[in-house]
Amino acid sequence: MEYAVEMRGITMQFPAVRANDNVDFSVLKGEIHALVGENGAGKSTLMNILYGLYSPTAGEVYVNGRKTEFHSALDAIQAGIGMVHQHFMLIPRMTVAENVVLGAEPRKNRLYDRKQAGKEVEQLSAQYDFSLPARAIVRDISLGMQQRVEIAKALYRKADIIILDEPTAVLTPQEIDELGNMLQQLKSIGKTIIIITHKMKEIMDFSDRITVLRAGKKVITVNTEETDANQITEYMVGREVHLGQGRKSYSQEEVMLEFQNVSYQDKVKNVSFKLKKGEILGIAGIDNSGQKEITELAAGILTPDSGKIIHNGMEVKIYSAKEIKESGTGFVPQDRHRHGLVLGMSVEDNLLLGYQRLAEFRNKKVFLNRKAVSDNAIDKIKNYDIRPTDRTVLTGKLSGGNQQKVVVARESSRAKRMIIADQPSRGVDIGATELIYQIFSDACKKGESVLLSSLELDEILAVTDRIMVVAEGWVTGIVDSSKTTRTEIGMMMVNSASKQEVAE
Repeated sequence: MEYAVEMRGITMQFPAVRANDNVDFSVLKGEIHALVGENGAGKSTLMNILYGLYSPTAGEVYVNGRKTEFHSALDAIQAGIGMVHQHFMLIPRMTVAENVVLGAEPRKNRLYDRKQAGKEVEQLSAQYDFSLPARAIVRDISLGMQQRVEIAKALYRKADIIILDEPTAVLTPQEIDELGNMLQQLKSIGKTIIIITHKMKEIMDFSDRITVLRAGKKVITVNTEETDANQITEYMVGREVHLGQGRKSYSQEEVMLEFQNVSYQDKVKNVSFKLKKGEILGIAGIDNSGQKEITELAAGILTPDSGKIIHNGMEVKIYSAKEIKESGTGFVPQDRHRHGLVLGMSVEDNLLLGYQRLAEFRNKKVFLNRKAVSDNAIDKIKNYDIRPTDRTVLTGKLSGGNQQKVVVARESSRAKRMIIADQPSRGVDIGATELIYQIFSDACKKGESVLLSSLELDEILAVTDRIMVVAEGWVTGIVDSSKTTRTEIGMMMVNSASKQEVAE
């Protein structure tokens, strides 16, 4: 067996944590290898070492059989390694060709040769059958095409080993299938692909072998055809995980929230729907299709330009996030750092944010009752499995998954009628995701409702009762989760011509 990458005994010690602990990781030439694990397992750290962004505390790295010591990403690029980051590193106002050649531009008489750049990118596109629109402005092309541009950047620099970090995070089901075909094509011509991901379907569909990390240590490397999704999940988490499996429906006919022909700027267009008591209604769509605005309208953060929003049978006249919250609605925002937490405050205080004026946390209505605040934090940390268990630690020191647990614990525990959650599993590992959705299911069992926006299509199919699909601000369909398919949802995601204008 010939290895493209061998990482032996890799240890990476940061001041407060050992991110990698004596990890061995080997990738065969011409294979697609999935590197998986929970948040904080050490996946990104290991790949940042391979890409030259970190120097390991201990261990050795071999590329194509030769021992290497990378001190920068440039060293890795020169050794034939490319990396496509989860958040694309493109300049929106520049053309596709300009982005592909940026930093390695063809020149004529020391000046940038625009014509030659376009020619070279078109040749590259034809060579790999990428169908790149070389002259198009990047901001005008789809996210799936932007990802192709990122991969083309690596190939333009002669990369034979390509690292993809969460490559399907912003893609539609059709674009995910196209990516899978593209990776198989690159594999067929001898390229080596490493995928960092936590999406089980892509792990099983794309990869030849899988390496699992847990708590900084390697658990196993296994041939994909010799395992299954349940086994890999168990390796990742250390126990069985059943996301949405056997979930009961608690949906009733009573309506808790209704939108009647609601519009907001150019983001939400004549949207109508009903959220029933005990129901989890999912919102599916390509990123930035209006999901964020719909959840914020429902939570009272935004005021519609037209239409009616009805909470619990009463039309909202004055939009106030505070009043909506006091009426028994919890809100989990999309961006936990900007809108859900104060990272410089303790876990204890973040578990109180927005509720600090309640009588139960006050002495004589003036001063905070610190014992009540502490008891609240101790209870939430235990019930929501927030780690570490120290309530005084700064929230910014927690992993992304545990930060999300703080937000979900605070908002769901106070909700009496409804939880509005915008991408609650974003950047969260499978174990924390299972916990979050179990919390939502338990809320429905008590008669509460959940409005759930998510880009994770497999999750939304597994945990919801119905799914509302949005495209370019329009509702293109509302379907029963148990009677639809990924393909049907994917078609509705890109079909803004079909507009649902009747509340269902």
